[in-house]
Amino acid sequence: MTAAEIIAELQSVMPHGTFVAVTTPDAAVTPTIQVPVAQLIDVCTVLRDRPSLEYVAFSDVTAADFYPGRDPRFDVVYHLVSPHRRARVRLKIRVAGGEPVPSLTSLWPGADWPERELFDLFGIVFEGHADLRRLLMPEDWEGYPLRKDYPVQIRKEVETYMPLQVTEAEFKASLERDRVVRVKE
Repeated sequence: MTAAEIIAELQSVMPHGTFVAVTTPDAAVTPTIQVPVAQLIDVCTVLRDRPSLEYVAFSDVTAADFYPGRDPRFDVVYHLVSPHRRARVRLKIRVAGGEPVPSLTSLWPGADWPERELFDLFGIVFEGHADLRRLLMPEDWEGYPLRKDYPVQIRKEVETYMPLQVTEAEFKASLERDRVVRVKE
């Protein structure tokens, strides 16, 4: 089933829905549809419960922070599977930094840990999630390591005779150099 066919099926149930087919290199295998955040739960319910679609299995959810200056900043990407038809669909939503995303744990309990992972690594908040807390990073960790603005580059000559440590001034200077380079790009 193509993205256009899935969109036509969705619009027969949700006539006021706004869906966009996204062109991807693997569109023949996994059609991609951009969905508004407000309609995510309704779209997923239709995809799961409609006999002509039957995307009953939640495969994964991930996120991307491609363009930190873009608003909305994040792309949250859901992968659903229809084992009966041996088909897949990819749903993509765009989310601003502090905007909550509805949790899919009420539809698919298996979305629990992947949503926690996105919260932990990107800071994306899933509204209605029963246990939204850090999963991979320590509880006292500050920041979100998979965001593009997270400071990860520290330039210092490697010293093999002692652990790598930088002073606060060196760390701030490295951050400033990194910001200057990013602005030029």
